[in-house]
This record gives sequence, structure tokens and C-alpha cells, in this order.
Amino acid sequence: MKNVLSWILIVFLTVSLLNNCFSNSVRKETKERTSFLARLRELYSSGDSSKWPKPVLDPEARPYFSEIGHLPDIQFPKDNPYSEDKALLGKTLFYDPRLSKSDQIACASCHDPELGWCDNRTFSFGHNRQLGTRNAMSILNVAYARTLFWDGRAASLEEQSEMPIRDEREMNGHIDLAAGKIAKIKGYELLFERAFGDKTVSKDRIAKAIAAFERTVRSGTSRFDQFIDGNAAVFSDDELMGLHLFRTKAQCMNCHSSGYFSNNQFENVGTSLLGSKEEDPGRYLVTKNPADAGKFRVPGLREVTRTSPWMHNGSMKTLTEVIRFYSRGNPEHSQKRTTVHEGITLTSEKSGFVRLLDLTDEEIAQLEAFLHTLSSKPETVIPPALPQ
Repeated sequence: MKNVLSWILIVFLTVSLLNNCFSNSVRKETKERTSFLARLRELYSSGDSSKWPKPVLDPEARPYFSEIGHLPDIQFPKDNPYSEDKALLGKTLFYDPRLSKSDQIACASCHDPELGWCDNRTFSFGHNRQLGTRNAMSILNVAYARTLFWDGRAASLEEQSEMPIRDEREMNGHIDLAAGKIAKIKGYELLFERAFGDKTVSKDRIAKAIAAFERTVRSGTSRFDQFIDGNAAVFSDDELMGLHLFRTKAQCMNCHSSGYFSNNQFENVGTSLLGSKEEDPGRYLVTKNPADAGKFRVPGLREVTRTSPWMHNGSMKTLTEVIRFYSRGNPEHSQKRTTVHEGITLTSEKSGFVRLLDLTDEEIAQLEAFLHTLSSKPETVIPPALPQ
């Protein structure tokens, strides 16, 4: 009996000792984590990005890198300076379906301010209900994009603004005919006169007015902006860790840098699906350089929570799906990497930036939490009365 009691006592003491050690270990780990988060919170909300932990960058990313932060002031081109009257004219034209052949499709049909200045569709409907071939990019913060469209085929907003008008799948019009239609509308005379000094309507003026308006479509102050300006309490611990992961382990900064959260480059993330019915050679269609096959413009991430679905083909419906895609390094299917396009053999060479990250479920959730802080309060945009 004594032996049994002795063994019970030994087991009890051993369990108590182990529990005590475990509790001490948990307390120590919790204390260390709390201390780490407090230090990160202090650094990132200091108002001085030079105090932030160094970002994890590949050597190839450094030439195009600038630290994330606030959006800079909008720069207007010298040959198309800003004026309130020109932006108002541009906004009116942006909403006017009479620029299209059918008089039913406006720029705002695919770029709705209530839907993050896109349309939240995989592909947009255009002339005669035709589906487009790529997801409609949001025009939020488009002033900071150096080229336009997924493949960068437009070098300026002035050049971009007329392309949807003449695209057969979109507005199916002609910029000269569209300008002629607008010139016949009496109510536009005063708007053009205020914007440009006289009543003359031309395709050049239409393009400049729409571009001037589109440059004003800009994000407001986000919680991220407030946080880095010193409002340390505006971020939860998960959002804070998401910011830190974004700049370090997740290696998002290789492509999504600057206040615009894009390096304005073209990258191949392995989504071109060459050799399939859904293939899209991407940037190659513009440059005709086989090395550009499968490359698409890196979009900015501000307001990203409002601009679903994502990717050039609108193939991803949730941010969790997008983050998991990058965490797994997108193991591109070997049978969808090669095609023959107009007699030229093209092969998709995925960027070295896209590789296995092996993020945990908690880290994926933290990254998503951080991305939510990049969205600002949607502005109420009242459509203009169309001239008659």
C-alpha cells in the first residue's frame, strides 16, 4: 500500500512540475510576443519609415522599389493641366453613353464608383452584351499608373480614354464619330467653353477631359495612413502582424511597393494558361517580345478589398484565395505553359518572385487583415446631369 501511495505522490508531483513548467513557458512566450508586437507597433507608427524593419527584397526588385506609405500629390501633364471645369466636363463625358455606338454604354458602365470604380464582374458586358476578355481594372488611383490596361498598351490616360470607345467588344464606336455626336449636343457647348476656352469639340479634347477627371479618382485616408502617421491604436495585433509579414516573410514588397502599392512593372505569376482555351499572352501582344509572354501589369493594392474578383481573368473571388495562391508559389501546370501564337512559339516563364512561401493559416489571415486597412471610406459620387 505504501508503494502505491508513493507512486501516486511521485506522479502527482511530476504532473504538477510539468504543468508549472508549461505554464511558465506559455507565460514567457506570451510576454515575448507582447513585447515584439509592442516594439513593431512603436516602429511602424513612429511617423518615420526609416525606423521600420528592413523589407525582404530580391535583388531584382531593388531597382523598382520605393517604400510603402502615403499616396503622393497627383501630377498632371503639362499639356493637360488640371482645372475644375475640365474635370467636370470629363466626369460628364465619363457618364455619357452617347459616346458608344448603341448610346447605351458609358465608361461608368464598367467603372462604377459604388463598386470600387470597377464592376465586380469576372468579365464586363459590352456592345450587344458581348463579354470582354479581361477583368475590368478599377480606375481608383489610376493617376499613379505609368501605363494602362493589364498589358500596358496605353502610355497615358489621354491615350487610354479613347480605346474603350472604339473597342468592338466594349463601346464599339469611333472616336471621330463620337466627337461628332457630342458636338451636336447643345448642352455641351458651355462645358467645352469653360474647360478649353471655346466651344470646339474634338477627340483630343474629349480624351483630355476624361483623363483629367480620371486622375482625380483617388483614395481617401485609410487606416494604414492613419497608423503610419502615429495613430498606433487604429491597428489590431493581427493587422500589425499582417503589415510586418507583407514587408518581410510574405515578400509582397518585391512587386507591391510605393504609396500606390505597385512597382508599376509587368510580372508573370503563371496565370496566362498558354495552350488552353483561356490562354492570354499578356504583355507579349503589345511588345511582341517572347520574354513578355504571360506578363501582366502589377496592380496597386489600395482599395483592393473593393475591387474583386482579382487577376487579369477575374479567376479569384476571395482575398484568402489570392494569398494562398502566392503562398503556394503557384505550381504552374506544365501543359499550360506553351503555345504557338501567330506562328511564334511562346513559353510562360514564371517570375522568380513567385515561389513557395509556406505561410500558416494564421499568417494568411493576418495578411488579409492588413489588406483591409488599405481601403478608405467610399466617397459618394453623384452622377452628373447629362447635357441635352
